[in-house]
Amino acid sequence: MADIDKEEVVLWMNTVGPYHNRQETYKYFSLPFCVGNKKTISHYHETLGEALQGVELEFSGLDIKFKDEVMQTTYCEIELDKAKRDAFVYAIKNHYWYQMYIDDLPIWGIVGEADENGEDHYLWTYKKLEIGFNGNRIVDVNLTSEGKVRLIPNTKIAMSYSVKWKKSDVKFEDRFDKYLDPSFFQHRIHWFSIFNSFMMVIFLVGLVSMILMRTLRKDYARYSKEEEMDDMDRDLGDEYGWKQVHGDVFRPSSHPLIFSSLIGSGCQIFSVSFIVIIVAMVEDLYTERGSMLSTAIFVYAATSPVNGYFGGSLYAKQGGNLTMDKQMFIGAFMIPAMVCGTAFFINFIAIYYHASRAIPFGTMVAVCCICFFVILPLNLVGTILGRNLSGQPNFPCRVNAVPRPIPEKKWFMEPAVIVCLGGILPFGSIFIEMYFIFTSFWAYKIYYVYGFMMLVLVILCIVTVCVTIVCTYFLLNAEDYRWQWTSFLSAASTAVYVYMYSFYYYFFKTKMYGLFQTSFYFGYMAVFSTALGIMCGAVGYMGTSAFVRKIYTNVKID
Repeated sequence: MADIDKEEVVLWMNTVGPYHNRQETYKYFSLPFCVGNKKTISHYHETLGEALQGVELEFSGLDIKFKDEVMQTTYCEIELDKAKRDAFVYAIKNHYWYQMYIDDLPIWGIVGEADENGEDHYLWTYKKLEIGFNGNRIVDVNLTSEGKVRLIPNTKIAMSYSVKWKKSDVKFEDRFDKYLDPSFFQHRIHWFSIFNSFMMVIFLVGLVSMILMRTLRKDYARYSKEEEMDDMDRDLGDEYGWKQVHGDVFRPSSHPLIFSSLIGSGCQIFSVSFIVIIVAMVEDLYTERGSMLSTAIFVYAATSPVNGYFGGSLYAKQGGNLTMDKQMFIGAFMIPAMVCGTAFFINFIAIYYHASRAIPFGTMVAVCCICFFVILPLNLVGTILGRNLSGQPNFPCRVNAVPRPIPEKKWFMEPAVIVCLGGILPFGSIFIEMYFIFTSFWAYKIYYVYGFMMLVLVILCIVTVCVTIVCTYFLLNAEDYRWQWTSFLSAASTAVYVYMYSFYYYFFKTKMYGLFQTSFYFGYMAVFSTALGIMCGAVGYMGTSAFVRKIYTNVKID
């Protein structure tokens, strides 16, 4: 930040890459650009988020001082041999853009352009900078690319720049507003989608409370007055079959180790999402490079006790005390292993491409240290608390020694069908927001409407809980007590629809191409969808568990 006249203002060169492949970026000087003659300033990654996002700041070598205007000045010459010309031609054919920073304000420019026939290629050689200031603070930067020069082998190309300063009325805290796109994010479709999802919530909550609760009230009345009913009413008993499985409904789920780890991880992901969105609403994290990712990593590490508490207590309730250490390790490393495994695979491709997205070895070591020395100990604390405070199996019904046989039922009542259908409504409540989130990440939009995101998160949770409660009630009514995995997977199936939508978005809404960008897109979309599915599954299970406990608490068991 510049404070006084004539103080040095650093122009950092960041990355260059194809316009349509936002994540395929390379160091700016990987193209044969020349450097200004000013002494180089070394740069180290300021944050973990910067390193993970491929920020590669290098000093431009241009001499810029606060309020000191520079007329058009040649700062270096490029000796254009065949190899350098081919590199520039390739970049121009693939619509390469580059990014720079002045006082943390991003600037974008295009490398060059081709003529209409695509035979001749031209390089922009003149960077015309116009910098706005308010008092002693830089509040605005604009770049105009001029000086179009045809690329001819074995010639010299002079690179030049100029700097013009102008007063601006923009306040320093509002200087990032020009990068936002209110017409896109606050479009009527966005508001309509929120309203539509809100109406879906009202409908579903009304459905659950009006129809389901009325049905349960009839069930309670029927069970308390069974002796007054005639034979014809008793023949309709299948409709009220949920009471018949009271001796098995609290039976431990199959594969309790994995199940409890998934529930714990899902509760942690929900906590991280909720906290990060609130922080983003308060702090405007988009104004600092890598701050969103750094915040998410810090919050994830700090919320590890949530994972241990819910996963450990659930596993203890299901009789898993003897192997509690195994559950703790699986719960702690399930999500980090999935993310790191995907990143490790994509890193090989990034290294092959020499892309700036290749994660440095030191950053990998730092992430591993966070996992072993922060996440694991905090998860252990949460596991101990969960096991001791709420790990006792205090179920309202006694569990039978021998499992009750599950009767045959119609195909649409099978758990597999319920699982497939369960994610449709939750996905329907968020798919419009998915478009805006995808566009902000995979295109050049800055997402800033975190109030919308918070509303969508709340709506998603309510819809998920309502849908899984209805699905579970139908399942129990069919005298099928396998509700734990069914409630989790029916909610988690939302992730399948999100991932399917990501295919549609890739092929019809973007112009991405190439092995690197494609693997990056589908790899991290798989991670995002899986994390979303685990979170929805945990939310659905927790809501359904409270519902099941409630209805069996109120029933008089003979």
